[in-house]
Amino acid sequence: MSGDAVSGEEKKRRSWVGLLIPALLAFIVLIGLGTWQIQRKAWKENLIATLDAQLAAPPIALPPPAAWSGLDRKDYEYRRVILQATFDNSKEALVFAAPSTFRPDVSDPGYWVFTPARLAGGDVVLVNRGFVPDGRQEPATRPQGQITGPVEIVGSMRWREEHHWFTPADEPAKNLWFSADPQAMAKAKGLGAVAPFYVEQESPVPPGGLPQPGKLRVTLPDNHLQYALTWYGLALVLVIWFGVWAFSSGGASARREGSRPPHGASPSL
Repeated sequence: MSGDAVSGEEKKRRSWVGLLIPALLAFIVLIGLGTWQIQRKAWKENLIATLDAQLAAPPIALPPPAAWSGLDRKDYEYRRVILQATFDNSKEALVFAAPSTFRPDVSDPGYWVFTPARLAGGDVVLVNRGFVPDGRQEPATRPQGQITGPVEIVGSMRWREEHHWFTPADEPAKNLWFSADPQAMAKAKGLGAVAPFYVEQESPVPPGGLPQPGKLRVTLPDNHLQYALTWYGLALVLVIWFGVWAFSSGGASARREGSRPPHGASPSL
């Protein structure tokens, strides 16, 4: 066998071995991603079941103000509550209404109306009274909804939304917020201390229908099985491709080896 032939076969062998480790690493990563999506699927299904149970449960009395600071968010968020309070309509705050998986009934551009609700003892809870479409954000355009006097409110407890890097900066001077932050709104409105949570009102519907309250519904997407099958499928494709490539490379080498004359023999003419 000539030196050039030996060198060529050695390069092919090194190429095959050199690709084995990257292919194995890629396979491990793909399997890991698929398994992670299966775990995410279990987590999402548990979350949906928990939220469904909380949002279907009958409302309980709003925890007393003395207990607010000790409430555990994971135990109380989305818990339905009932409270008696009086709205301070003069200090409404508007939050830009981005699409929400919990309010599928709202899809048009508009705003959430957050209004301080004062309890009998003087403590204040911010209440998201509901949605108003663009053009109806000013109270003068919906005077029937400016309820005065005590009202019984049923809704779900929520905690502040975190600002993300892509969230626009709030504009208190324009009475406009881009995330539901009770403390920030209370500070801008001069309310002093308020509850660390807010209440998403589901009833009563005010005269005139605005702001439009609504019961929260769970419509979280659950596509994790599809994602998992995609990652597992890519892992299978990688195994098949590498097996075919390795087999064809090995078979070609064997055929070339078999076609060479024995050492010392001359090829027939």
